[in-house]
Amino acid sequence: MTDESTWTRRNVLRTSGAIAGVSAMAGCIDSLGSDDDSQYSVTMEPVGEVEFDGVPETWAAGTGDWADMGVALGQEPPEALYLSHRYHTPYYDEIPDVNVNSEDIDSLWEDELTVEEFMELSDDVDVFVMDPNFLKGQGKWSDDDIEQVESTGTPFFGNTIFSQDYGFHDDYEYLTLYEAFEKLAEVFQETERYEEFEALHDEFQTNIEDVVPSDDQQVAVLWPQDDSFLTYIIDEGTSYKHLQDLGYKDALANTDVEDFHSGGGEVDYETLLEIDPDNILLRGEQYRTREEFVQNTVEPMKNHDVARQLTAVQNDDVYRAGPLYQGPILNLLVTEQLASELYGVDEELFDRQKVSDIVNGDF
Repeated sequence: MTDESTWTRRNVLRTSGAIAGVSAMAGCIDSLGSDDDSQYSVTMEPVGEVEFDGVPETWAAGTGDWADMGVALGQEPPEALYLSHRYHTPYYDEIPDVNVNSEDIDSLWEDELTVEEFMELSDDVDVFVMDPNFLKGQGKWSDDDIEQVESTGTPFFGNTIFSQDYGFHDDYEYLTLYEAFEKLAEVFQETERYEEFEALHDEFQTNIEDVVPSDDQQVAVLWPQDDSFLTYIIDEGTSYKHLQDLGYKDALANTDVEDFHSGGGEVDYETLLEIDPDNILLRGEQYRTREEFVQNTVEPMKNHDVARQLTAVQNDDVYRAGPLYQGPILNLLVTEQLASELYGVDEELFDRQKVSDIVNGDF
């Protein structure tokens, strides 16, 4: 890409109505040879209509679900994420010729999320694939902060899809994983790749339906904190898609326990024993093998005075839950992993080479 086209994209990429004075630049843009035929727009809540004067070549994302979508669409990994270690790239080891290392991606939120670092990053990226309402809600940004970043010509494009438990999500439409994926495909002009993934996912869903038991399986999704656990109530967020697809019912849903996202919910072993779920799924254990997980997490539970009384511990029904941030590739892998561990499924439920072919454009 030439320096001329880079200048054009930097100054014309914008959220409609967010940047004052764009019309005054029209003459300058025309003199640089901008082609109206290359302009397009993509609309998604909460960002509205975002106009592009060319396909973004570099990008930053908020969370690993959107990063995974970009990789699935054949893009280079994002330049930065909120927290790159929460993008669980070791899962890609199962997919031929798809190699991403989250350690090569910058983290924006090591201490605090500052407008200054976004202003600096805007010189290097064409779009921030992240929800501005999340920045205002969790990052404590103001509307002025968002507008200041957008004034650089690098727009925001994102929706917080992994959970529906944040208050700001009441104000706009929630997107499923594949609805969000389709929107990002429009941004990167990779609709054909998206359609290939959609067909693969439809076939995968059929395979999953064939292995899900007819009886309801109750699970508690928890994040270990020494002798207590943060609680995650299964909802429509994409971080729970694998559990919903596998037919799990939430053992915590009809109790007084609050969700961690919405109310800071936490339980100790005594409270958990009162609920006594059939299965326990623990988050934060993604990088451990099943053997390491059993040795470092399950065995200590068996030796704990209260934990050993839990039905799930006694029956060896304590498992690794999937990560919070799952795009189309990670969701396939995580869902199949749990189907194998909990239901004893021993065959592959999707074609890994097909995933590789789509990512690498061999379809």
